[in-house]
Amino acid sequence: MRQGFYKNRWLPLWLSLPQIVMMVLFFFIPIGMALFWSFHLEQPFGGGSQFVGWQNYVRVFGDQEFWEALGRTGTFTVIGTTLSISTALIIAVAADRAVRLSALTRNLLMWPKAISAATLGIVFIYILDPYQGAFVWLNQIAPGLWNPRLDPVDTWIMLFIANTWNALTLSFIILLAGLQGIPDSLHKAAAIDGAGPWRRLWDIQLPLLTPQLFIVVVLEIADSITSSFSLIETMTKGGPGDATNMLVYKIYRDGFAGYDLSGAATQTAILMVFVVAITSLQYFVVERRVEYDR
Repeated sequence: MRQGFYKNRWLPLWLSLPQIVMMVLFFFIPIGMALFWSFHLEQPFGGGSQFVGWQNYVRVFGDQEFWEALGRTGTFTVIGTTLSISTALIIAVAADRAVRLSALTRNLLMWPKAISAATLGIVFIYILDPYQGAFVWLNQIAPGLWNPRLDPVDTWIMLFIANTWNALTLSFIILLAGLQGIPDSLHKAAAIDGAGPWRRLWDIQLPLLTPQLFIVVVLEIADSITSSFSLIETMTKGGPGDATNMLVYKIYRDGFAGYDLSGAATQTAILMVFVVAITSLQYFVVERRVEYDR
C-alpha cells in the first residue's frame, strides 16, 4: 500500500495554522499575561502596573480561602474522576459484551459530547430540582431530604452526577476502543480453561486496558480541575455559602467580581503549575505500570 504524503511540504503547516493561531491567542498569550501579572500589582481599570516580585504569591498562600478552595478542588477531582471513569468502564464492558441494547447505547452515549458543560448544567438544574425533579420523591418521604439549593452534601452529589454525565462520552469511547482491540483468541483460550466473565475481566481485559485507562485518567484529572467552572457557574455559583467554590471559580470571582487582577493571575499561575505537576507525576510514576504489549 502506498504511503500518503503531501506534495507541498508547507501544506501540513497551513492546515494546522488555524489551530495554532487559536492556541496562541487563547492559551499561550493569556498564560504569559497571567505570569506577568502575578509579579505585578495591576490596576483594575488600567493605569499601569507596579512590580511587586513575590508579594502576590505570599498574599495568596497566606489566604485561608485559597487553601479551602484548593482542598475542594482536590476533593472534586479525586471523587469526580473516580466516578466518571468507573461509570464509563462499566458501560464500556457491557457494550463490548454485546448485551441487550448495547448497540443503541454505544450511539446514544456519543451525543452528550456535542452539548457544552454550561448547557448540561442548566439541564441538570431542572432534572435534579428538589420540587419537580427526579429526586422529588425523596422529599415526599422526608421533607427537606433532597435540597441541593441549601444542603452542601446534596449540592456536591448534584455536581458529581452532572460531571459524570459530562465526562462519560470521551472515556467511554476510549475504553470501548481498547476493549474491542483485545484479541478474541485470548477470551476463547481463557474460556476453554474455565475462566468466567469476571475472571477474564480481571486477568485479561483490565491488564490489557491499562494504556487506555492511563490516558483516560490523565485527561479526566486535568479536565475536572479546569473545566468544572461551567458546571459551577450554571448550577451553584459556588454555593451554598462557599461549599462548591473551587479554585477555578474563585479565580473568576476574584478577577471579574472583585477586580483583583493580580491575585487572580497569581492563582491562575499556581493552578497551572498544579496541573502540570500532577500530569507529570502520572507520566513519570504511573505510566511505568502501563502494559503496552498485547
